[in-house]
Amino acid sequence: MPNFCVLKFIDKNLGVSSSVFDTCSSFIPMENFIYLILLISIFPISIQSKVSISISPSTLNKSGDPVQIQWSGVESPSNLDWLGIYSPPNSSHKHFIGYVFLSSSPGWESGSGSVTIPLVNLRSKYSFRIFRWTESEIDDKHHDHDNNPLPGTKHLLASSEELRFSPGRGPEQIHLAFTDQDDEMRVMFVTEDGSERFVRYGEKEEELDQIVAARVARYERKHMCDSPANDSIGWRDPGFIHDAVMTNLQNGSRVYYQVGSESKGWSSIQSFMSRNEDSDETIAFLFGDMGAATPYTTFVRTQDESISTVRWILRDIEALGDKPAFVSHIGDISYARGHSWLWDVFFNQIEPVASKVAYHVCIGNHEYDWPLQPWKPDWASGIYGKDGGGECGVPYSLKFNMPGNSSEPTKTNGVPTRNLFYSFNMGSVHFVYISTETNFLKGSRQFSFLEHDLESVDRKKTPFVVVQGHRPMYTTSNELRDTPLREKMLHHLEPLFVKNNVTLALWGHVHRYERFCPLQNYTCGSMGVDGEDWEALPVHLVIGMAGQDWQPIWEPRPNHLDVPIFPQPKRSMYRGGEFGYTRLVATKEKLTISYVGNHDGEVHDSVEILASGQVVNGGVGAKFNRSVENSWSRNGMLESAFSWYVMGGSILVLGGFIGYIVGFVSHARKSRNNWTPVKTEELQ
Repeated sequence: MPNFCVLKFIDKNLGVSSSVFDTCSSFIPMENFIYLILLISIFPISIQSKVSISISPSTLNKSGDPVQIQWSGVESPSNLDWLGIYSPPNSSHKHFIGYVFLSSSPGWESGSGSVTIPLVNLRSKYSFRIFRWTESEIDDKHHDHDNNPLPGTKHLLASSEELRFSPGRGPEQIHLAFTDQDDEMRVMFVTEDGSERFVRYGEKEEELDQIVAARVARYERKHMCDSPANDSIGWRDPGFIHDAVMTNLQNGSRVYYQVGSESKGWSSIQSFMSRNEDSDETIAFLFGDMGAATPYTTFVRTQDESISTVRWILRDIEALGDKPAFVSHIGDISYARGHSWLWDVFFNQIEPVASKVAYHVCIGNHEYDWPLQPWKPDWASGIYGKDGGGECGVPYSLKFNMPGNSSEPTKTNGVPTRNLFYSFNMGSVHFVYISTETNFLKGSRQFSFLEHDLESVDRKKTPFVVVQGHRPMYTTSNELRDTPLREKMLHHLEPLFVKNNVTLALWGHVHRYERFCPLQNYTCGSMGVDGEDWEALPVHLVIGMAGQDWQPIWEPRPNHLDVPIFPQPKRSMYRGGEFGYTRLVATKEKLTISYVGNHDGEVHDSVEILASGQVVNGGVGAKFNRSVENSWSRNGMLESAFSWYVMGGSILVLGGFIGYIVGFVSHARKSRNNWTPVKTEELQ
């Protein structure tokens, strides 16, 4: 019976050059060879003898700092060879947080290369592993959110040393929010342990003479409702969430603050402008469906365009100087969908903005929906699905703390879902947030809140009312799944809006911008443009264009389902598919909301509404508040030459993390294999 060379067998099946195994002195009988085959099929093979991997540095100071991973000695390099990113380091091979192909490195064909990746502090160490993946091992049954097959982990080539973050650098993920009191500001942040932390603050940067202890909370894996949030792929330790309130703030004053402790370290000093109840000016930046970007591919699609949205909003905030403002993000916030580290990525990405202005949110389907959610009437069976990735609103409920005390039980091990509906005043505008994911029908707690809130608005103090929620009441996109929900919104909510003269209704979920005429029951009200009587009806806008890139087509032609109806319906005054955000500026006389495009940072559409409710101007010709417009023009409207790496300290912070990701993502995405993303309604 013939003998066989074991090493030559391994050589052939791994596709590794025979030069690796040029010495072959061990032969085994054929009868034992069968056992070897069985062993190889059961246990993954590690071939690390020639491949080396190193990292530099081995310690990072803060989130956003880059690490360079170098490798050499990869024999017969393949464009399927890949680098896995792991945290914690003892994660199983399949439980990476992300990966990049070695082919993203110039000169990778030589078997050597490097990539540089900015990382977020996940409060545990990192490690990196190089794998060989062959075409014959591609398994279409195991794929990511875009239906790309997940890389195989059978053949480990090399493992790196562990990378850590240096301790004592202070908390991260700092974000602000208004409370129910005009003279307060809430600050929240994340740390690696639950020991006591504080916020110290004052009106002078060198004299932070007031200090408040933060309360602390966290959630556990058992609080998640479904996979992947509660399994080994999606779950990572979320850290400890700290929450403190700065009180007795002076009207419209700049407040300096930092968070942390003497024993664990303090953050850098940040500042914000407090609300000014004596001023009628209102400035806000509003959008939905932004998400976050990662410098690696992971199990779900991430949102590269979110970087530009943050970039332009930060430009606008810097240009405002000492004018108070806030951000409104109306659902589909991080798009973590059960992969907890993406919440860390999101909060680190928005920190340059959210540490300067209040960051307000409402719940979307990707924060909440799961099969056993408490409110799921028969007509909504095809609407509320698995979009939350098993989170069932838990991270959303603890990582944010909005005004009011709205909550609904999850009826699982999860904590009650909070931040569902609330309102506050800023300047001349009353802002209302609602949940389209929980019961909003007449007779519900939410309906009662909304009815009472709208009826109680002091229109002399706040002549404008802006209602915000995630799923839209109106859209001309071909978004059919939510049709029953829109019908319920029209029946139950629109009469409240019309009766109480709601000025604007802002929605997300559809990843486009669309502005409607003053509207009731799909019918435009008169705007009085030809001298006729005008009607004060709500103006609806869909503003879900901040980052998520799946786009439904507009309403199609009956005989050509891939071609939109043209011209667009009369009620749709302006619509576009470009990423961006909206800017709202109001005084007691007039409110202007403008659509800013990400490709140039310019206004592409706007509408003006008087305190009486009359729409007096709409389109790109409408102008926003002149003093604010001039401020933006003086301080940052040189879009063509705008360099956000070098425009002040906060821009440098953004450049250190987000700016680096821009370069990496743009290169890495181009270097991916030619797999075309498959976009489905689940991405909404």
